[in-house]
Amino acid sequence: MLVVEGALNARNQVGIQDFVLLDETSEAAFLSNLKKRFCKDLIYTYIGTLLVSVNPYKELDIYNKEQMDVYMGVNFYELPPHIYALADNAYHGMLADFSNHFILISGESGAGKTEASKKILQYYAVSCPSTALLNTVRDKMLMSNPVLEAFGNAKTLKNDNSSRFGKYMDIQFDSQGDALGGHILNYLLEKSRVVHQNHGERNFHIFYQLLDGGEEDLLQQLGLERDRQHYSYLTQLLGVDANSLQEGLTYRKIEAKTEQVLSPFLLDHAIYGRDALAKAIYGHTFTWLVNRINASTENTVSSFFCQTGQTLCDIVFFFFPFQDPSKKTVIGLLDIYGFEVFNINSFEQFCINYCNEKLQQLFIQLTLKAEQEEYEAEDIEWEPVHFFNNKIICDLVEERHRGIISILDEECLRPGEATDLTFLERLEEQMGTHPHFVSHKLADKKTRRTLERGDFRLLHYAGEVTYCVVGFLDKNNDLLYKNIKDLMCQSKNAIVRQCFSCMDPDSRRRPETVATQFKSSLLKLTEILVAKDAWYIRCLKSNESKKPGQFDEALIRHQIKYLGLMQHLRVRRAGFAYRRKYEVFLQRYKALCPATWPHWRGEPADGVLVLVRHLGYFPNEYKMGSWINHRTKIFIRHPRTLYATEDAFEKCKHQLATRLQAKYKGYRAKGVFRKQKEAATKIETCWRGVQARKERDKRAWAVKVIKRFIKGYMTRGQAKVTDNSEYLVFVRQNYLNRLQDNLPKTLLDKTTWLSPPHVLAETSELLRKLHYRLMVRKYVRGITTQKKTQLQMKLIASAMFKGKKESYPQSVAQPFVDTRISDEDINARVLQMLRNEHIKYAVPMMKYDRNGFKRRPRQLIFTQAAAYMVEEARIKQRILYTALKGISVSNLTDSIVVLHITCEDPKEKGDLVLQCNHLFELVTKLCIIANKQNVVRVLQGSIKVEIQAGKESAVEFSTGPEPMVYKAKNGHLTVVATRARPR
Repeated sequence: MLVVEGALNARNQVGIQDFVLLDETSEAAFLSNLKKRFCKDLIYTYIGTLLVSVNPYKELDIYNKEQMDVYMGVNFYELPPHIYALADNAYHGMLADFSNHFILISGESGAGKTEASKKILQYYAVSCPSTALLNTVRDKMLMSNPVLEAFGNAKTLKNDNSSRFGKYMDIQFDSQGDALGGHILNYLLEKSRVVHQNHGERNFHIFYQLLDGGEEDLLQQLGLERDRQHYSYLTQLLGVDANSLQEGLTYRKIEAKTEQVLSPFLLDHAIYGRDALAKAIYGHTFTWLVNRINASTENTVSSFFCQTGQTLCDIVFFFFPFQDPSKKTVIGLLDIYGFEVFNINSFEQFCINYCNEKLQQLFIQLTLKAEQEEYEAEDIEWEPVHFFNNKIICDLVEERHRGIISILDEECLRPGEATDLTFLERLEEQMGTHPHFVSHKLADKKTRRTLERGDFRLLHYAGEVTYCVVGFLDKNNDLLYKNIKDLMCQSKNAIVRQCFSCMDPDSRRRPETVATQFKSSLLKLTEILVAKDAWYIRCLKSNESKKPGQFDEALIRHQIKYLGLMQHLRVRRAGFAYRRKYEVFLQRYKALCPATWPHWRGEPADGVLVLVRHLGYFPNEYKMGSWINHRTKIFIRHPRTLYATEDAFEKCKHQLATRLQAKYKGYRAKGVFRKQKEAATKIETCWRGVQARKERDKRAWAVKVIKRFIKGYMTRGQAKVTDNSEYLVFVRQNYLNRLQDNLPKTLLDKTTWLSPPHVLAETSELLRKLHYRLMVRKYVRGITTQKKTQLQMKLIASAMFKGKKESYPQSVAQPFVDTRISDEDINARVLQMLRNEHIKYAVPMMKYDRNGFKRRPRQLIFTQAAAYMVEEARIKQRILYTALKGISVSNLTDSIVVLHITCEDPKEKGDLVLQCNHLFELVTKLCIIANKQNVVRVLQGSIKVEIQAGKESAVEFSTGPEPMVYKAKNGHLTVVATRARPR
């Protein structure tokens, strides 16, 4: 542990190398630490096992062979953060658990994702075991990178070497950790770049490399000129008849029964056919190239052994008979296009950003959400971390029959004049109310100024992106005319013919659209990744101008937010960095404890508990899932705790080897032992005599102690003297120890306090009061502001009605709400009239007229200054709180309340008789708002009502089998209430 702690302290000279160790987990502290390290060219920082990488836009001398050697086989936290450390730990984690892993590299375009994947491949090429065969495999895997970059990368506005396709590579290893080969999956090559680029961008690198680097003979043979200004895009590398190609690009072949008719294209159709052919050739060529690379890297090992006449399994099993040679593990490497926002964003950016949404959803699923769910499943207490789940955005794009892709496909297949604008109209119909979708038609006036009529905007997890629908249908269809397909299948160029031979020329089934193919590919990729253990690299752009030494805090803060780094940090700080099943943890580290080595016979959870206690884990360093509730894992909070254990295990391996040697030496020494046995027996006899005499003296001492204890017990009720002092100390300690394990857990528990001995009666009472005071303090501190407000209102209601009104006990459990009528349910004209007064509370109720006591439905609204009686759009009466002289209710279960109003002028309206289902809430709210707690009266029999100045009536109350309210013959309002049920 000291070695690891010393290494941690030595590493933290510039900022904090692991954000988990920050004193303050705020965004400002996060950004400050990142900037401090970046200014010293320390571009890597950890968040637990997640690696944050900031693009320095310059070469750093940290990727040489010496650096690789330093990080090989070293624990994750023993050296400064580096991409080599993550790659090495993924590799050794794969070997230790024999499980599949993948490294997800994410970030904006230009953040350095492709460079990161290169560094990982280079590290594995150097660090894995080396043979002539395996060197060949690694060389092919490394050489595939520049080839794929040449054909799949291009200059964009934000990145000079932007990957315009997604790449997922599985690096295959055998049970010994030897690299056997690799397999590449490619996603959505941006073929449209072949025929069109935005201003300031370029075509794929290979075009310029061919023109600039090709020899004169090659250029002359291909009919090319070195001046790139002569080309709109590459149109030669085909092998078909020129006249046939011209006919295919200018005429459409129409089949009518047994005849074929050539119909000339319009100019737009001819341009579309030309561009579609160029994109199809480039796209199929790129797929052919990836397949050739896969075939090369996958078949190298197997072809080698086939040439020797033996299979791979036979050879491996001959040298390693205890290993299963058929087993393989992989480390996946996902280098896929980053989130893109340009001045004009088209179909390609839509697909790329959708891909990033899916990867962010996967990140949430595998880290944040999975982290919390695992702790909850294991019954481990921790502080929950709230995070934005972007599933709503993924559903917006990919939901079946309702998502943007489904609507786009339907519009592509719909007969009639379907255009990009009709597609936008369909989106507006389906997505009109979605919070993450807006268009020019749906936007408010302010937002509409930033949107063209052919645009729609999506609120992605990374921010808002505006997409232009122009070209969406054509790019999604990506159809190639049948006569051109047939022509390509007859090409004399073997590569062109092979690329197009996979297309069935006789099939009349419409091929899947580009978006649907991409969606299916992403779903398959997600399934591949979910089945593996995840490692993450989060790449950040330091600035938009691609200049070294510049740290744009606003840009970095935006990336930190949408990459979810702060949520991930809070999860790591609130949770645990390491967790393993009891069986796995015990199997690996059982040799570190004598009680668990070589076999633990009990439950694995018990064995783990014995092991960690023996290792000296502090209680705050680990938690154990409840075995009783079928929990299965141990959780370790700090990585350094784990690595200290791992270091101890590495040392223990040598000790185990020593034990085996000792066992062998003992077997050889048995003969010597037999000769020495007789002498040892004589020595033992003498030793037993010495021990017996010691035992006799020990027993005599024990007798004296027991006698003194008994005498103390007999005199325990007397004053403290020498005879009972030790016994009284024992009594005190014993009682306090038992009390510590049996303290009451709740304020309502008044019975579990242990009865004290006589000498501790006063002390016990003091401790009991202190303990209950502590529990009261914890309870009070745990009450939320909303709960406190509820309790205060309930206290006021209790003071007014408890023991006075029969229906009060049934209302205690019902919470008071802020209002019973929302602003939407109040007439707009009334709201306009009350705009200068803040509405505190509103409730529906029934008002009984002063003349005749007729029921009238009304809304009662309390503002800061007065109460308003509202009938639909009219304010019937305004009651100033200063004029409210009393509030009367009966003691029965009815819901009648009488508001007594000062009435000095005969023309003024008198008291109000109201009926409200929320009587206690209404009265309490009114008393608090008007500060009239002292004017509430609970009366029996009847309540006098002053109809007008000098004119009185009454509300009489009685009980009956059913509740009723009616006007009696004497002119009074009679209220019949039922009896309250006993509780």
